[in-house]
Formats: sequence, C-alpha cells, structure tokens
Amino acid sequence: MTRISVALVGLICWTVLAVPLFADQASDEAMIRKAVQDYTDAFNAGDAKQLASMWSPEAVYTNPDTGEQVVGQQAIESQFSGIFETSKGIKLSTTTTSVQFISPTVAAEFGSAQIIRSEEEPEETNYTAIYVKRDGKWLLDRVTEEDVPVVTSNYEHLKPLEWMIGSWVDEDDQATVETTCQWTKNRNFMTRMFAVTVRDRVEVSGMQIIGWDPSTKQIRSWVFDSAGGFGEGTWSQKGVSWQVQVAGVAPDGSKSSSVNVFTKMDEDTFTWQSVSRFAGGELLPNVDPVVVRRQPSQ
Repeated sequence: MTRISVALVGLICWTVLAVPLFADQASDEAMIRKAVQDYTDAFNAGDAKQLASMWSPEAVYTNPDTGEQVVGQQAIESQFSGIFETSKGIKLSTTTTSVQFISPTVAAEFGSAQIIRSEEEPEETNYTAIYVKRDGKWLLDRVTEEDVPVVTSNYEHLKPLEWMIGSWVDEDDQATVETTCQWTKNRNFMTRMFAVTVRDRVEVSGMQIIGWDPSTKQIRSWVFDSAGGFGEGTWSQKGVSWQVQVAGVAPDGSKSSSVNVFTKMDEDTFTWQSVSRFAGGELLPNVDPVVVRRQPSQ
C-alpha cells in the first residue's frame, strides 16, 4: 500500500470515528446547559431536595455566605433548606458562557450568576462548575466562584459633555478642522481626535483626552499634537458654554495660555472661540467664534 493510500485510509477512519464523537459532545453540552436551567428553576422554586439531587453523591458544596463546606447530597439539601429559610424570596439568575470537556465524563461550565434578595443590590459572581457524568446524567461536583470586579465610572461627571460625542467639522477658505469625539471603555474618559487640513494636506493632527479629576473635583483635559506641542486645561460650565483654561508648551519650549469657549447651539452645532491668548509672553488677538457642525454618522 502506498503512503498516500495509508494516509487516505487513516483519514477515512478518523472521520468515521470523529463524527459520533463530536455528535456526542454536542449532545452532552446541550444536556449540561439544560441542567443549568433546571438548577436555576429548582433554586427559584425553593426546592432544596431537587437541587441536592443535581449534585453527585460525593460532591463538595461551599456555602457562599458562610464559607462552610459540606459533602454529599443529604448535607447539601440541608444547606439549601437553611438558605431558603433565612432568605425568603431569594432568586437566582445564571448565564452560561461556555462548556469545555476535560474528558468524556468530566466537563467544566463557565458562567455568571446573580443572587437577588428583596430590597438588596444583586450579588454577581463569575463561576466555574465541574460536572461529572453518572449513568448518562451530568451532575455537579464542584463550584468555584469569584466576585465580579466593581468598575468605577466617571460618566456622571462627564455626562454634561456627552453632546460632543460624534464627528464634527469646521472649515473656511483656508483650512478644514475635523474632530471625532468618542468614549473610552467604562466611559471614564472622552477622546477627541483632530486634524487640520490646508489645501488637501494635513498640517497638524493630535488627540485630546477629557476626564474627571477626583482630587480637584474638576473636569480636566490633556492635548498632544503631531508637531510636538502639548497642553492641559481645566473645564468649567458657564450657562450653556464651557470655558477651558488652557496652558500649553510649544515644540520650542515656549509657553502659551488661553481660554477656549465651547458653546452648544443645538444637538448638531456648537461654536468655538479662543480668547485671552498669550504666547511667548505676548498678548495675541482673540479668535472670533467659529461654527462647528456635526457630520452624519457613517
């Protein structure tokens, strides 16, 4: 038999064996996912006996409230009876993220759960549940949990500037300024990417970061441009306008300052003006208000 023939025979044999294997695994995963739903339903019905039957005879259960560990279905039933007695109306919500098979009879289910008690904030955890297959049925054997990290957000402090999110443009006969503003993850910062184009050539571009400074209880911003300049600003609201006290450093090391004023006209229009401008120790003329318009979403 040639080497190619041997390879083909091997491929055919593997295919014949693999199809039932994958089919069985898909069926087992469906059974585990159904077991999760049945477990959730039994918990929400307050049925301690039914819950205990879903654990293996030698399973170890850790009470999430007390940390106490018990072994076996009878002890687990007693634990759940106590939980339902002391926490009337307690409910469980579960979401399965994935199921991974360690062997044909052992699987790990990864997911998240919420424990809901009346008049309390839900307790959310990520968990890993180990299942073992006994007599054609998947049973719980171990569950480990970890609290979901609480992510802080400064969104409420930055929310008054949310109208700036989007793409904007202002232009005249000499230049076009395009700006795109968006949230970072968890809405802790806003980023404004800008580019100044003169005669189809980008003369300067850069990025501004806007965030909440918890030490000073103020909105602050930092800007960096492609020419090597940078600056920072402090924001304060004056009626419908925002005034930004800006201090900057030019690429040659000279310092500048100004007050930039953003005034919202409507959801799609605002004006920008720069006053009290100093650069290199000299007073510069004010920049008259420039109308900036929102660009349609792509």
